[in-house]
Amino acid sequence: MSNIVHVSDSSFESEVLQSKVPVLVDFWAEWCGPCKSLSPILDDVSKEYEGKLKIVKLDVDKNNITSAAYAIKGVPTLLLFKDGHVVATKVGSLLKSQLSTFIDSSI
Repeated sequence: MSNIVHVSDSSFESEVLQSKVPVLVDFWAEWCGPCKSLSPILDDVSKEYEGKLKIVKLDVDKNNITSAAYAIKGVPTLLLFKDGHVVATKVGSLLKSQLSTFIDSSI
């Protein structure tokens, strides 16, 4: 069972910006191949970091207000938020080890 929350333009502020724990946001699209390959890695990581990190997904095609606000130009783009602010960014697909290193260096 995945711990990943799907967010929208309307739920982004409450789920991400007001979160008490760091949040990794996956900006993705249905048609994106690298996004699909990253998805099972995010599922694994969501279990390993349970309680320490929230992982959410935002479909850029259905939520263009938030995507534009964070100037998302390519998918997948991962933004790590802490206390409502972006503290780290990665664009493109990652291996699980790379994703863990990215998270560990930022939370």
